[in-house]
Amino acid sequence: MAKVGILTEKPSAAAAFAAALGGTQGNYQGVEYVIANARGHLFELAEPELQLSGASDAEVASMKSWDLSNLPWDLSRFNWEYVPIKGSSKFMSDIRLAFKDCDEIVNGCDVDPSGEGSLIYANIVKALGLDGRKQSRMYFTDEAAPSLQKAFMGRKAVPDLDRFDEYQMASFRSSFDFASIQFTRAATASAAQGSVLRQGRLKSAMVLLVGDQLAAREAYVKTEAFQNRFRDDLGVMYTNPAEPVFATEAEVPQKYGPSKVKLDSRSMKRTPPRRQLDLSALSARLSTQGVKADQVLAVYQKMYEAKVVSYPRTDDKTITTEQFNELLPLADKIAGVVGVDVSLLTERTPRRTHVKDSGAHGANRPGPVVPASLESLSGKFGPVAPLIYAEVARSYLAMLAPDYVYESQEGHIEKYPEFTGKASVPKSMGWKLVFSDSDDTDADESSKGLGTDAEPIVYVIVPPKPEHPTMTWLMKQLAKRDVGTGATRTSTYADVTQAASKRNKWPLLHDSSGKITMTDFGDQSHRLLPGTNIGNLGITEHVYAAMREIAAGHTTADKELAIVATWVSEDIRTMQRNGAAMRKELGLDEQVQQKEKYEGTWVVTGETIKFSRQFGSHRFSDEECEALLAGEEISMSPVSASTGNPYDVFGRLEPQEYKEVSYVGFKANFGKKDASGKIAPPTAWCKHVFTPEETAKLAAGEKVAIEGFISKKGKSFNATVSFTDEEKAGDWRIKPDFG
Repeated sequence: MAKVGILTEKPSAAAAFAAALGGTQGNYQGVEYVIANARGHLFELAEPELQLSGASDAEVASMKSWDLSNLPWDLSRFNWEYVPIKGSSKFMSDIRLAFKDCDEIVNGCDVDPSGEGSLIYANIVKALGLDGRKQSRMYFTDEAAPSLQKAFMGRKAVPDLDRFDEYQMASFRSSFDFASIQFTRAATASAAQGSVLRQGRLKSAMVLLVGDQLAAREAYVKTEAFQNRFRDDLGVMYTNPAEPVFATEAEVPQKYGPSKVKLDSRSMKRTPPRRQLDLSALSARLSTQGVKADQVLAVYQKMYEAKVVSYPRTDDKTITTEQFNELLPLADKIAGVVGVDVSLLTERTPRRTHVKDSGAHGANRPGPVVPASLESLSGKFGPVAPLIYAEVARSYLAMLAPDYVYESQEGHIEKYPEFTGKASVPKSMGWKLVFSDSDDTDADESSKGLGTDAEPIVYVIVPPKPEHPTMTWLMKQLAKRDVGTGATRTSTYADVTQAASKRNKWPLLHDSSGKITMTDFGDQSHRLLPGTNIGNLGITEHVYAAMREIAAGHTTADKELAIVATWVSEDIRTMQRNGAAMRKELGLDEQVQQKEKYEGTWVVTGETIKFSRQFGSHRFSDEECEALLAGEEISMSPVSASTGNPYDVFGRLEPQEYKEVSYVGFKANFGKKDASGKIAPPTAWCKHVFTPEETAKLAAGEKVAIEGFISKKGKSFNATVSFTDEEKAGDWRIKPDFG
C-alpha cells in the first residue's frame, strides 16, 4: 500500500491534522499516512556573496562591500541558494525520518495568497531530496476537521514542483525582497552618517507616508475664507457650490434674507456591518491603548495555537459558509464573554457581504475554543489577550446584528433653491450597538433631520490641519493603496517602530500609543526617498502583478528581476543628490570618504578579506600588506599620533570587534623590537624625546625623573617614568609616577 507523508507548516497545524485524520500516523479512508511538521521557514537565502556562481575572490569581496561602486548586482548570476536557519536541524531530521518510506509527499502548509506556505514546503522537500517523489497539494480554508479531511481526500497532484504556481510566486517575491538589500546599501552610503537606513517595499512606503504627512503638518498655515451659507433651526447647513468665496468677512455681500426650508425627499437607507478586522486594523485599534504591534503578533499567535482565535496572517476579508456554520452555535457564548446583548444578534443567516465560499483561512474571527471569561484569557496569555479577543469577537458578532437603518432627508432653501442641505436621521442603530467607532458616524448625521426655517450666515472656511499620523491612519493609507497585507503591514510596522537596542540600532519610526513620529534615522531615510523607485508606493503592486504573471507562465522571474538593476542604478543617483541636499539642510558633516582598503587571501583562515591600509599617519605599502596577509608581523617607526607624539608600532592582522561588528584588522603593539626580538623603550613620550642615556636606563628597568612633559591639553608636568614590556601595560608601555 502506498504511504503518504503530510508536511505541515508548524506544530499546531500538525496537531490539527492529527485530530482530523485520527493520529499523527495511521489510515484514513484506506490511505496510509504520516504527519510531520516544520516551524515556519527552515531555510533562508544565503548571504549575497554566496549567491554568485563561479565567483572570484575579488567578486565575493565586492558583494560583501557596501561601496556603491559595487552596485547594482548582476542578479542573472545568482543561484538563489537557500541555507538552513539556526535551530532547523532537528525538524529536518524528524521530517526525513517520518517520510523515509513515503511514496507521496503532500504539501499541507498554509494556503497563502502569496504562496508563502509552498515556499516553506519546497525548500524542505528539495533539501531532503524528496522532490523526486510524487507530489500533491492540500487546499483548505481552515484547520477544522471537516476542512482538513476534505482537503486530504481531494488533494491535487503537482506534476512539477518547480513549475507549481504557488512556489513560483513566493520564490520570486522572496528573491525580489532579497535583491532590495541593495536599496538599503544605497541609502546608507548616500546618507553617509554612520547609520544603516533600511529600505524595502513596505518599510519605505511607511517612512514616505509618515514623513510626507508630518511635513504637511509642519508646512500648514491656518487660513480663513468666507462664504454665504444658511443654517436652519435644527442646525443643518445649506450650501451652494457656485457661491463665491472671499478673503475677508467684510467682502461678503449681505444679499440673502431668512427663508423657509423646502423638503425635497425622504428615503430609508441601510448599511451592512463593516468588514471583519484584519491584523493591521486590529493592531491599530489596540495601539491607542498602548499595545505595541509586536505584542499583538506574539499574543495573537499563542491564542491561535490554543484555538481561541483564527489564523492570524490571513488576507481574507470574508468567511466561508462552512466557517459561518461552525461558529454560529458559539455566537451566544462568545457574546456573553465580551458583554454583547444576544438580543441584538438577530441575523443568523449568512450575509452575502461577509460570507463567500472562497479564500484561504477566512477573515480573523474567534476560534472554536470560547474562553470562560476575558479574565481567564489574561491569566493564560497575559493582559493583551482580553483586548484582542474583545475586538475580534465584537467584529464577528456585528455580522449577526441588523443593518444600520437611517432616513436620508434632502431639501433646499425655498427663496434660494440653489442652496441645498441634507441630513441622515438614525432609525435603527443595528450593528453599531455591537461594534463601532467614530469612523462609522456620518458627517451629516442628525437626530432630528431638516428644520423648517433657515437664516443666512457668513461661514468661516478653515482648511483643517493635516492630522497627526497614527497607526490607524497609516494602516488605512496602506490599505487604500493596496500596499502589503494586514499581516505584513503589522509585522513590518512592529519592525520599524521597535525601540533602539543592540539588535535594532537604527529604528525608523517611533510609536507612542499609536501616535507616530520620526526618529533621526527615519527623517534621513525620508529625505533620501523623493524620486526613488523604492519610495514609489506602486512598487508592491508591480511585484504582485509580476507574481501573477509568472504563475500564469506569461513571464519569468529572471526577466522581472532584471529591472531591479535599473532601479538600483537610478536610485543611487537620486539618493546621492538627495543625500547632499539633506546634509546641507541639516548641517551634517559632508560624506566621509571611505578608508582605503587592501584585499587578499589571509593565510590564517584562507578567506578573502579587506582591511584598512592606513594606521595613524602610516600607509601600509603593498609589500607590508602582503606580509600581513601572510600572517607576518611588521613594524613601523615612527608613526604620528593625534597628540603630535611620534611612536613605534609593531603588529599583525588579527580578528577584532568594534561596536559588536567583527572584522580583521591591524592589531597594534606599541614599541620597537631590538635585534633579539625584545621590546625596546619608545623614542618619545608626551612630546619629550628621550636621550640615549634616558633610553638606556629605561631599557635596564630603572626609573627616570624628567621635567617638561606636555599633556594632551598642552599643560606641562613633571613625572618619574619607567618602562615595561608587559603586554597589558598600556600605550607605549611608559608608566608615570607622580609621587
